[in-house]
Amino acid sequence: MIKPLATDKLYNHCDLALFDFNTTEELKDPNEIIGQDRALKAISFGIGIKKEGYNLYAMGRVGSGKHTVVEKFIQSQAKDEKKPGDWCYVNNFEDSRKPIYLKLESSMGVQLKKDMEELIEELQTVIPSLFESEEYRIQKQAIIDKLTDAKEKSLREVKRRAKEENIFINYTTAGYTLAPMSHDGKVLAKEEYQALSTQDKDQIQEKILKFRNELENIVQDIVIESKIQQKEIRELERKMTKKAVDTSINELKRKYQDYEKVVAYLESVEEDIIDNSQDFLISAQNSLAMMGANYAKQSGIFNRYHVNVIVAHKDQEGAPIIYEDNPTYTNLFGEIEHIAQMGTLLTDFNLIKAGALHKANGGYLILDASKVLMQPFVWEGLKRMLRSSEIRIEPLARSLSLISTLSLEPETIELDIKIVLIGDRFLYYLLYNYDPEFRELFKINADFENETDRNDENIQLYARMIGMIAKDNGLLPLDKQAVGKVIEYSSRMAEDSQKLTTHLGGLSDLLHEADFIASQEDMDHISKAQIDQAIMEKIERSDRIKDKMYEAIQRGTILIETEGSAIGQINGVAVLDLGNFSFGHPSKITALTRLGKGGVINIEREAKLSGPTHDKGIMILSSYLAATYAKDFPLSITATLVFEQSYGKIDGDSASCAELFALLSSLSEVALDQSIAVTGSVNQNGQVQAVGGINEKIEGFFDVCNLVKSKKHHGIIIPASNVKHLMLKEEVLEAVKENRFKIYAIESVDEGLEILTGKKSGTKDANGHFPKESINYLVEEKLKLFANKSKQKKI
Repeated sequence: MIKPLATDKLYNHCDLALFDFNTTEELKDPNEIIGQDRALKAISFGIGIKKEGYNLYAMGRVGSGKHTVVEKFIQSQAKDEKKPGDWCYVNNFEDSRKPIYLKLESSMGVQLKKDMEELIEELQTVIPSLFESEEYRIQKQAIIDKLTDAKEKSLREVKRRAKEENIFINYTTAGYTLAPMSHDGKVLAKEEYQALSTQDKDQIQEKILKFRNELENIVQDIVIESKIQQKEIRELERKMTKKAVDTSINELKRKYQDYEKVVAYLESVEEDIIDNSQDFLISAQNSLAMMGANYAKQSGIFNRYHVNVIVAHKDQEGAPIIYEDNPTYTNLFGEIEHIAQMGTLLTDFNLIKAGALHKANGGYLILDASKVLMQPFVWEGLKRMLRSSEIRIEPLARSLSLISTLSLEPETIELDIKIVLIGDRFLYYLLYNYDPEFRELFKINADFENETDRNDENIQLYARMIGMIAKDNGLLPLDKQAVGKVIEYSSRMAEDSQKLTTHLGGLSDLLHEADFIASQEDMDHISKAQIDQAIMEKIERSDRIKDKMYEAIQRGTILIETEGSAIGQINGVAVLDLGNFSFGHPSKITALTRLGKGGVINIEREAKLSGPTHDKGIMILSSYLAATYAKDFPLSITATLVFEQSYGKIDGDSASCAELFALLSSLSEVALDQSIAVTGSVNQNGQVQAVGGINEKIEGFFDVCNLVKSKKHHGIIIPASNVKHLMLKEEVLEAVKENRFKIYAIESVDEGLEILTGKKSGTKDANGHFPKESINYLVEEKLKLFANKSKQKKI
């Protein structure tokens, strides 16, 4: 018969002799990442290949440190890469609705912005002073005098000739009037004019009409000449303005001569300033009127000359690494803001704001895959920009055709970026299988391990990592006993005594809680006692459901028998996972067998409470019965199996071994020991296979046995292939040492039968017969009896 496991098989203690430190304060930070060689190789390859579509998806369970690992690895590479330049938007003087971008070397964008501000500030003084100069006044006056002299000469000539013909011309501010004169040069009075003959009156009217027409022609000529004069004055103003602007603009053009687009922009600025020199005169006049206030800044009349630096990398080293925690449409792709004036929303290129794509352009952008997918239209927008390799800033409402109002259409910026999505495996395979574009744009996946080998090298590396977590988070250092306990807890989290979990989030939480306990106790370091207490309190915060279930068992509400023996009845063990906490608990499994053709009936399935994996396990039992006992005769049996007092969904095949024992007990009519629980799955050949949650299952049955305060010794049967997964709590280890609790590891159904019944299971001899009175013999005989009775009924 199989012997129970010794305590050294139930827990893998950490060898403290591996540690040559007193506290983790003495340890250096690890220069490598534990157990993620495959993922790091994939990240290195993905970062290194500079081809379209080779973006990365880093996948693994939550809390495995994917983000930290990815960011640190990229930082080590990015610091040696070229720092990208500054991105600016400036006014398009040909079409202000379509701002243009400028790309300059790092810090040069900020410098251009400063230079343009200084230029406009300087011209606000230079241009008005130039227009007040003697040179400008003389030249302008010459143009004005030329027209004035010509105007006066023409009018004098008309007035002289009119006088010779006794017509008086009088000029007023309202225009001019013509009247007849006497020979002595005096204007005729009304009475004198009326006394003239009709012939004289007609002659006078003809003269007046003639001179009025001449005057009108002169006025028309003056209007034409005035336009010419204004044009000449405007050309003078342009000439003077150009004289003021040329020096400064040419200096800037020399400074930015390596940037062809900047030089072209400066030329456009110069032309616009020359065309709008009056703005500088108005600014100067209003500034004076406002008693020195900066009218230009308040009115915004010079905003069109500003440089909107949307991205600057002045203090950065290497390529940028941006993590966008809230990847909304505007946060990712940028936006065009608006301001309200007089009830109207206005915008210009100065209100263009950069998104994460702009900030990470030329470097790396890290995003959480789930957050990207939860934000409306972000995923499609991201794919569109990766396909086109350019960033287009467009209001979401406009792209969806929800509004038709005019808005800015900024020039698109070329996109050169490596995007890293971080998420779980489910999302990766979902996207890979159902989004064809995903596999074309994210060709590299970095798969993070959930665990790593627990060897001496990794244990020492793990200790340094624990020290780094404590130091980085401002926690107390740990002594070597505490580190040993954390490593043992890591194996428990990995559900394998030979592995260490890479779930750094869970370990970090444990250290924070232990630090809090140690601080309350005025400790200067964290010891094993604080780690133990933190683990215990973590369980206590979440085990209300477990306590309620165990209480129901203790009070007899849920019927569990842990003493005596019974036919067709056994204690299976299940695990209830609450998300943040899981625990094991026994479940009574009963089996009834009779003559029939129904095979093995799963009552849970009939009640629609059984999952597909559990159904599969039940089907394997029918196959095992037929293959082991009924090769030469038909299997004429109807057997029912049920989890008693189970009212929820049941899935998994970890109870198939216990269910088989209950069936064999019912067929052989040999009772099973109720003090021994069973977990494990079984295949068609009777081999017992490993199951999950083995530690929780053992501890669950152990805790229930302690509750009922039975004097009898108890135990549990587990698959031999699960022994390497054992990391049991101290109470179980003590009970095993004191022989109060036994754990049996079996490889076959026959080994388990002997433990549960105390009888030989029996092996077929050379003739294919089981030994008489063995369990298998009794089962076979019962099945033969069923087959014969079934045959007789047919006859």
